[in-house]
Amino acid sequence: MIFTGSLFYAGNNLLLVIFALTLADIFLVMGAYHASSPYSFVGTQRELLQIMAYEPALLFAAAGIYMVTKSFYVSDILSYSKPIIIYLPATFFAFFYIIEIKLRKSPFDLSTSHHAHQELVKGITTEFSGRALAMIELAHWYETVLILSIVYLFFGFNILYGILITLAVYFFAVFVDNTFARVKWQHTLMSSWLVALIFGMGNIAVLFYLFK
Repeated sequence: MIFTGSLFYAGNNLLLVIFALTLADIFLVMGAYHASSPYSFVGTQRELLQIMAYEPALLFAAAGIYMVTKSFYVSDILSYSKPIIIYLPATFFAFFYIIEIKLRKSPFDLSTSHHAHQELVKGITTEFSGRALAMIELAHWYETVLILSIVYLFFGFNILYGILITLAVYFFAVFVDNTFARVKWQHTLMSSWLVALIFGMGNIAVLFYLFK
């Protein structure tokens, strides 16, 4: 199973996976800041804004899963007796909202873009080339698998159901990426924080009184 296998390979610990994803983004930012290109500098600033935008919902998702299963280990989460999604519908919605930001897809691809006419001026990756750029692109695909693996955890009680939902989430993200125009960074930051606070934190507050 590619989804659970990727999480086990990454350490079998959800918190460790989230930490690794954030640390990788920070290293990418540091590498882009080292370049002298103004396009790279602007892309780096926008990448930092995107990190600020998606981190709250990502952490709320991890906290919610821990509150339900009492564990950050993937094996414990998948073996939980009840479907996690029934306890965390709003938290999942908040996580679902920031997937487009995390994967740098429209309408939130602020720091970089994968459109052909922008390959020469591509934000944060403008000054990367050759082996370094290839490693960044491969890491992006591995990051995609890890994010989808976290989606799978919400529905992992049934393998077939989990796979179908996870693939549906990815194809919906691709559909949105090819349908909507890019929004301003102010809208990205404000909307993601509002969704995280209202749905993510709200769901956790309900869980707190439910499991108290």
